[in-house]
Amino acid sequence: MDPEVSDLLLRKGIEEEVYTGSTDGHVVGLSARIAADLPGFATEPDARNVEYVTEPYRDYQRLIDQLMAKRCRLRRYLAELDSYTLVPGGTIPLDTGDEFVLSNHDNPYYRYIRDTYGTRVVTASTHINVGIEDPDELLRACRVIRCEAAPYLALTASSPFLRGAVTGHHSTRWTMFPETPDVVPFFVDPPHFVGWVEGQIRDGGMYNARHLWISVRPNGPATPYELTRLELRICDRISRPRVLAGVVALLEARIWQVLEDPTLDPLRSRDDAELRALVRANEQDAAHRSLEADFTDWESGDRTSLRDWLAARVASLRPVAQAHGFEPHLEGVETLLAEGNLAQRWLAWHREGQSPQEVISRAIVELAAIDREYDPCCPGPV
Repeated sequence: MDPEVSDLLLRKGIEEEVYTGSTDGHVVGLSARIAADLPGFATEPDARNVEYVTEPYRDYQRLIDQLMAKRCRLRRYLAELDSYTLVPGGTIPLDTGDEFVLSNHDNPYYRYIRDTYGTRVVTASTHINVGIEDPDELLRACRVIRCEAAPYLALTASSPFLRGAVTGHHSTRWTMFPETPDVVPFFVDPPHFVGWVEGQIRDGGMYNARHLWISVRPNGPATPYELTRLELRICDRISRPRVLAGVVALLEARIWQVLEDPTLDPLRSRDDAELRALVRANEQDAAHRSLEADFTDWESGDRTSLRDWLAARVASLRPVAQAHGFEPHLEGVETLLAEGNLAQRWLAWHREGQSPQEVISRAIVELAAIDREYDPCCPGPV
C-alpha cells in the first residue's frame, strides 16, 4: 500500500468467535481439539465455540482476506474431521440442554466464568479493534462509540433462536450476556480508567483487567496501563464478509470524525448517569427489535427509527470515508439496510413455516456458499 494512503487509514483487527457443529445445526464442543491442532486458534471457556483473530491491518482487503483465510482453514479442518461445519448465529440455536461444556478444566478463569455466569456467556460474536495511539483521544472515541453502539448491534443481530425456539429478540445474545461490572462509568481520562479497574479487581467486581464486558472498551497490550485500541464488542457474529467490511468502515469513519473534531464528546453535554441510562435503553431496544428499534441520539436528544438514523449516519460519514479512501465499503451497510439483517431474514423464513432447525440448516448452506464465493478453497455448501 502507498505510504501516503496508509497514513489515511487506522489499523484494524478482527476477533471472530464461532460455533462448530453438525450440518443439521447442532453445536458440538470441539475447541480444545481445534486449538491443539491448528496454530492461531484459541479456546473459549465453553468448548462449543472457538476464537481466531487477525493481525491489525490498515488495508481493508488484507484484513478481510486474512480473516477469511482463517475461517476457511477452520472449515477445511472441520470437514475433514467428521463432516462438521460452522453453525451461524450469536446463540446456540437448537440444543436444549443448559450444561456448561468446559474447554479446559485446569484454567481457573474458565472455572470462575462457568460458576459465576453459566451458559449466559456461551455466545458467538465479532469484535472489531481499531488502533488509536493517544490514550486520551482513545477514551473520548470510546465515549462517543459507546453512545452509538446500539446501531452496530442492530446491523449484525443474528440470534433470534435459543434452545429450538423463537425468543422474541433479534439479538438474544445481547439480552442474556452479562454486562460486567453492573455499573461502568464513562471514563474521563486514563488515570480515571486505571484507578477504576484497580478498584474493581481489588473489590472483586472484576476477576482481571480484561473482565470488562460492555459494548465498547479501551484495550491494549497492558490494559489498563497501556491503551492502544478501541474494541467494539457488541456485534453478534458477522458471517458475511461484505457486511463485515461495511460495519468496520462505518466504525472507522466515525472514529476519524471524532479524532478530527475535538468538540465531539458526550460528557460535554450530559452527565455520566444520564449517558448510562441512554445507552442501556438504546441497547435493549436494539437487541429486541434490531433495525426496527427506536434510537435516542445523544447529541440532539431526538428519538427516531434506528434504521433511519443509520441511513442518515452513513450519508453524513460518506465524505469522511471518501477523504480517507475507504468510502466504497460503506455500500455493505447500505445493502444490509435494504435487505435486512440475518435475524430478520431468519424470522421471515420462520413465519413462512420453517422450523428453527430448518432455518439454521438452510442458513448453514447459504453462509458456506458465501464463504466459498469469497474463497473457492472453502469447502462447498453441505
